[in-house]
Amino acid sequence: MAEMKYKVVVFDLGETLMEYKGMHLSWDEYYQPAFEYVNQKLGLNLSDQQIQTSVQILKNYNPRIKMREKEIPAQKIFTDAVAAWNYDAASISLEKIINTFFESLKLEPVIYEDSIPALKKIRAANLKTAIMTDVASAMPDSLHKAYVESLLPYFDLYVSSVTCGWRKPNPKGLSDIAAFFNSTPAQMIMIGDNQRDIQAAKNFGCTSVLMLRKNAPTPALGQNFTVHSALEAAELIYNSISGETFK
Repeated sequence: MAEMKYKVVVFDLGETLMEYKGMHLSWDEYYQPAFEYVNQKLGLNLSDQQIQTSVQILKNYNPRIKMREKEIPAQKIFTDAVAAWNYDAASISLEKIINTFFESLKLEPVIYEDSIPALKKIRAANLKTAIMTDVASAMPDSLHKAYVESLLPYFDLYVSSVTCGWRKPNPKGLSDIAAFFNSTPAQMIMIGDNQRDIQAAKNFGCTSVLMLRKNAPTPALGQNFTVHSALEAAELIYNSISGETFK
């Protein structure tokens, strides 16, 4: 086989390779019922005002409500969110509160059926694969990884907004991936489903591919290419040899 144009293929996760079944479009719709669940299960006897204060603090940290690129660890967010609670921190840890909060969401990850076959095809072409994903605000990175555990064996590197410290469209995650594989922007391709993914690729200087799984008009986000499935992306990459453009 001729030399591949690309050395590293980078994938977003949510709405690109997987989704959470039945999830609301905005995470902030979960906040109040989640805190009410924490209150009930842990027997905290929180007032309505204390719960509302916690909800507002999480909203203030939500990057979809208040745009930010700098990542903030879940421990910091929840420390602020529960600051006004009167509870025995010696017997109820912050970690237990966080775990109970996300337990209430009953998130059910669904890996798209074409994701693993596509990743196998890409790796069969001797390409390196990496994840670059933004972790949902206030979610521990370990929990985020657990939801996509079945995908991890097909990647050489996992980079999240928590591990690199920045959220897309900041290109820090792509820069970390490039350093790990000793690759240049020209040797990398980023595949994602939204404007932040495309802009991160443009900010870094690598090829961008929009994954448009839904039957809708193709938005002009500045992407180099648009595909409608992971297998279509794999086929395009596989055929891109010796510097040729996608066909």
